[in-house]
Amino acid sequence: MASIEFVTLEVADHMAAERFYATAFDLGAQLRLRASEAPTTGFRGFTMSLIASQPANANALIDAALDAGATTLKPAKKSLWGYGGVVQAPDGTIWTVASSKKKDTDPATREIDDIVLQLGVADVAESKRFYVDRGLAVTKSYGRKYVEFATPSSPIKLSLYKRGALAKVAGVAPGGTGSHRLVIGSDAGPFTDPDGFVWAACT
Repeated sequence: MASIEFVTLEVADHMAAERFYATAFDLGAQLRLRASEAPTTGFRGFTMSLIASQPANANALIDAALDAGATTLKPAKKSLWGYGGVVQAPDGTIWTVASSKKKDTDPATREIDDIVLQLGVADVAESKRFYVDRGLAVTKSYGRKYVEFATPSSPIKLSLYKRGALAKVAGVAPGGTGSHRLVIGSDAGPFTDPDGFVWAACT
């Protein structure tokens, strides 16, 4: 079964991005950075999501990101599904930080339970078929709206949304042009998907 081992964010200021992520989110080998001047405007078509075990942990992660220079796109709050908020890193990457719980049961930490890469695509059904053909197994699917892939051994999980729906979740306009500024490291690569997301072989 295919897995995602890391994501590479392409950033304009490599040193500044290194400082931000070292302070905000300690993701270790799962996050790589590469300098790039590739043109990009607006929504880049993806978000990174950090899942925490309780609201206090989500708040600790969000606060660390804001202290390191991130900006708020959606303030953290309770919702029908749990608790969470959205921030944008100085390099432009959008991070959602969430917990399925609405109440705290333990002291706050910055522990991350799961990392999820969320891709906004033009046609969820088409992209689902594309990825299934490349060895990814579907665990949840809601028609043409949402797909989640089963990646039990993968350090990074993958889900697909309609591009406009993902932009709404992120709190930004759906329009955007140019580079995604993202490379996905996987044993399923290398290839480029129907929406232009680049997958590289793990090295």
